[in-house]
Amino acid sequence: MPEPSPTLQRRGRLLRAGAAFVVLLAVAGYLAVQYLTGGTGGPGCRVVSADGDGATYEFTPEQAVNAATISAVGTARGLPERAVTIALATALQESALRNIDHGDRDSLGLFQQRPSQGWGTEEQIMDPIYSAGIFYDHLAEVPGYTRLPLTVAAQRVQRSGFPQAYAKHEPDATLLAAALTGRAAATLTCEGRPGATPAAGPDAVRSALVRDFGRDAVQQAGAEVGTPAPAPTPDLVTETSGRTVTVPVAAEADGRDPRERGWQLAHWAVANASALHIERVSYAGREWTAGRADSRWRTAAGGAQSADRAEGAAAADAVRIVTAQ
Repeated sequence: MPEPSPTLQRRGRLLRAGAAFVVLLAVAGYLAVQYLTGGTGGPGCRVVSADGDGATYEFTPEQAVNAATISAVGTARGLPERAVTIALATALQESALRNIDHGDRDSLGLFQQRPSQGWGTEEQIMDPIYSAGIFYDHLAEVPGYTRLPLTVAAQRVQRSGFPQAYAKHEPDATLLAAALTGRAAATLTCEGRPGATPAAGPDAVRSALVRDFGRDAVQQAGAEVGTPAPAPTPDLVTETSGRTVTVPVAAEADGRDPRERGWQLAHWAVANASALHIERVSYAGREWTAGRADSRWRTAAGGAQSADRAEGAAAADAVRIVTAQ
């Protein structure tokens, strides 16, 4: 059998090399998508502007959980919404809101903090509560940070090699912060389809509330982990199957609008819906249900009456979180 000509051999090598290059491009594209979206399956959550300008941001359930934690840690410290916006924009740039165990040199976690630079141990930095808290500790030391451009405030904490990179995330971080601090009502939704996580129930929801908002705040709201919630006011609860966590919302000592607190808790629950197998969330006459194609907040049964009660300056309402089990 005659040997292939040198020309045909070269052509074959070029074709094989070209095919390998195409495969490498496909793999690189896939990895890039996974990094930017935070996992398989694509975005399952969405936040919209309350200003009617059409602005939206889509993100994954993993990103939603981390964003809700960052916001909860900030508000639990009494920090303003601007601090939460700066923190969210920073985490979007540093990790795409993913708690990753790798990065440049020894950088880790949501904020890509480095153990070698005094940010904490590896274990501490990989704890979203700790990493968000120490970010806020450093941010609070920046004089007048609420008046600074976001990229300047973030850079004074992070000391990044790309100081202008934070600015491009400000619009998305602003939408997220408005929803996750509760200022913008009924603006965050998720599909709420449970992922490959163990089945969760009311105790898991209470544990997560304590984890993110702090034990004292959640105990006062009647959701202490490991103990039954106090008997709620009957006209505020529609579920009696034992799958409901009821978190009362009342005026706070710092003068914060109780409705903002309520919507923060409600949006937090929706953001955690896939991880905690949450089936339904209701507050102030509105209700979100997992698994709906459009995933909108709807008027709940008896919602108009509930909303009227919540409008009063001294009104007390409750966020009701119903789990699948």
